[in-house]
Amino acid sequence: MGKKKKSVLRFWVEVLLLVALIGLAAVLWFRASDWQPSRAEYPTQGALVGAQDGAVDFNALRAVGADFVYLEASHGARGRDELFPRNLAAARDAQLPHGVVHAYDPCVPAERQAANFLTIVPRDPGMLPPAISLSKLASECSDPIVEAGLESELTTFINQVEGHVGQPVVLKISLEFEAEHGIAVRIERNLWLNRDFVEPDYAGRPWTLWSATSYLRRESGDTALRWVVVQP
Repeated sequence: MGKKKKSVLRFWVEVLLLVALIGLAAVLWFRASDWQPSRAEYPTQGALVGAQDGAVDFNALRAVGADFVYLEASHGARGRDELFPRNLAAARDAQLPHGVVHAYDPCVPAERQAANFLTIVPRDPGMLPPAISLSKLASECSDPIVEAGLESELTTFINQVEGHVGQPVVLKISLEFEAEHGIAVRIERNLWLNRDFVEPDYAGRPWTLWSATSYLRRESGDTALRWVVVQP
């Protein structure tokens, strides 16, 4: 009989602990979905938008505090964000300052990627500096020649993009990519770093843009916003 009481008591303790954990998770999720860096510390803030975000209302995005937006445009030699034309037109209509992002594939020759980018991104001096997203590791290509020539190929791509847009690019570098390749200290361009909630310091020099949270929820769309701030 005593063992039965202990088992029942243990069951209810476990239930209460589970309820407490669920409640704590809910509180943390709510706080995460409402958090963004202080405007006093980072006056200029914006968002990163692509097809994964669905049909974003850019006027609503501006209304909730976005001062600018970056649009995912292309990736690799053939990849194109299916909503880029729509998002580009919508950002212009909302008079929201905007730039574009190309996801660089180290396994694909720079010339082919540049051709993809130049075909779909207009030559518009009013746009923000384009960003090159570096997250895929060259070691994933299973070709040591590709990894050895990464810096040279990336430089070729940068030169062609900058020649097209008429301004320096921004390097959007993931923690993993920087840890493996150390590009931030080898190529002198403004940096865009990523880390939710905590200011990133993995590049060895100051950043210009910071993806501060990917959990922020506002009225501008059905999905969480990828919120970006500018170094003041």
